[in-house]
Amino acid sequence: MLIRVPSVAAPPPLVVVSGDEDLLVSRAVREVLDAARRRDPEVEVVDRAPGELTEADMIDLGASSMFGGGRVLVVRGAAELPEDLRDALLAYVERPLDDVTLVVVHSGAVKNRKLVDAMKKAGARVIPAAKITRPRDRHDFVVAEIRRLGGKMTDDAVGMLLDAVGGDLREIAAVCDQLVADTDGVIDGSAVGRYHRGRAETSGFAVADAAIGGDLAGALTLLRQALDGGTAPVLITSAIAGGLRDLARVSSVGGGSKWDVAKALGMPDWKVERAQRAARSWSDAGLSRAIQAVAVADAGVKGAAVDAGYALERLLHEVVLARGRSVGSEGRGGRGEFAGRGGRGR
Repeated sequence: MLIRVPSVAAPPPLVVVSGDEDLLVSRAVREVLDAARRRDPEVEVVDRAPGELTEADMIDLGASSMFGGGRVLVVRGAAELPEDLRDALLAYVERPLDDVTLVVVHSGAVKNRKLVDAMKKAGARVIPAAKITRPRDRHDFVVAEIRRLGGKMTDDAVGMLLDAVGGDLREIAAVCDQLVADTDGVIDGSAVGRYHRGRAETSGFAVADAAIGGDLAGALTLLRQALDGGTAPVLITSAIAGGLRDLARVSSVGGGSKWDVAKALGMPDWKVERAQRAARSWSDAGLSRAIQAVAVADAGVKGAAVDAGYALERLLHEVVLARGRSVGSEGRGGRGEFAGRGGRGR
């Protein structure tokens, strides 16, 4: 019986990678190269870094292969190509060879945009790789990354991860990979917390989350890890101030779904949801006291205090204490608490 081996699709002859997010660019180029190698394990690959493309490369690009194998030319930094090489590529795009895949990486800048436009007009495959700057897009990237790796993640865990790691996409991807490898089933907030408590470079956001959540012992441990890992004291006061501001902003809106509040404030919905949960344990008076304590500590870590570490430890004590202070203890009665918004101040 004749066994038919399914053919492997060849990559398109023209590919544009548009954007300057390093991780996404690297993945896009690797995707094309992997497809070419599946088609032809001995494919010839020429990968030119920005500024490395030469006239000799252009001559080779337009010449038929002596051995009949497939070829891939990757041109990085296309926005900075000199006019002569750009024009040579424009001429090639008009009549591309069947056995060659040309991959042009363009940052999206205006310069040499005509090359990208010409490739699109010629039917090139376009792979977007623009920088991810909006919080919602980072959230979606984490969800997609975890799913790609075979895991699932809760919304609160996504928010915790982003707060702890920041905006570097490579770092985010690395943490996602580690979490999926170390966790069975759904990745929740406790899993992210365990992971970051074990990291020497604990961020100020993790310290802030613990303090605002009332976990003094955990906050002090995370503070020591953060300082030992080189986190600047001013970043820790900034993170705590930011967390308290989120509470104040969300509480000022009143009721409503997390999506309505997020739209009104221009905040990510996961951050609104977390602030709404945290607000249940805070009063207006306690929040005011905590914000004042941050101002004192911020001045301390900027030189007013002899020991920045002690100033931060005292701040954590003050924040946790303020979290437990009810409006009634300030002599203001019941008005002003987060009543009607999910709970009571303690």
